[in-house]
Amino acid sequence: MSGLAADRLLVLYNPHVRRAIELAAEIRHWVDPRVPALSVDDPAVRDLVAAHDLVVALGGDGTMLRAGRLTAPYGGQVLGVNFGRLGFLPEVQPDDWQPALERVLAGEGRAEARMMLRIEQVRSGAVLSTEDSLNEAVVGRGAQARMSRIEARINGDVLTTYVADGLICATPTGSTAYALAAGGPILPPENENILLVPIAPHMSMERTIVLPGNATLEIEAEIDLDHQASLSVDGQREIMLAPGDVVRATRSPFVARFTRLRAPHYFFATLVERLTNGRGHR
Repeated sequence: MSGLAADRLLVLYNPHVRRAIELAAEIRHWVDPRVPALSVDDPAVRDLVAAHDLVVALGGDGTMLRAGRLTAPYGGQVLGVNFGRLGFLPEVQPDDWQPALERVLAGEGRAEARMMLRIEQVRSGAVLSTEDSLNEAVVGRGAQARMSRIEARINGDVLTTYVADGLICATPTGSTAYALAAGGPILPPENENILLVPIAPHMSMERTIVLPGNATLEIEAEIDLDHQASLSVDGQREIMLAPGDVVRATRSPFVARFTRLRAPHYFFATLVERLTNGRGHR
């Protein structure tokens, strides 16, 4: 085979999908036995992504999100093989993996850049935690089933105080995830915007707001003995917020890069099919 060297290729798979595990072995056998193949959740992955130009991600949208976040700081690309239900992010269907990978290794395809968000938990002016999000950050009500009062500020100015179950801050990639379920719009993946979407608002602003990508968004939830709040980034680790904590969202210095073989208009051409015929595992 010509093109990308075997030592620049990494295969990551969803460990909960048997066919993805099997396909990882097939790809190694077809390309080169030296190609590493690991679970996307393996801690060793973090040390490997920096040394590889292309990651083949075998799984659904969740696997692609994980691979995209891992590779973004190093400029690598992700080619997805879909074993998911909706498959908004993976490029290739399982039966087509060999011709698709052959084309990519030969130098075909393009890199589709996806904007990310830098999410910070700020307390008394100090940054306690920093995460880079490819989908969304959600400030919600924590474990208690109560509505929250959540103040949103844009570039330092108060926008409004939401009375809602939570507030979603999403990227264009995240517009087809939780934000869509909460009634938000679908944005083209190459857009550079920030979505602000309330979850089940009550007697407060109901509409989604689309912000420019260079905006600074600050979110502060009312927290006391009767009202808890938490921060979740891309559906991963939940962080409990303390009174006065501010969640700050800005454009991340990193972008995720997905390898695409289809024409740039593919997203809308297959959108309805994805939304109506999705099935399988995430």
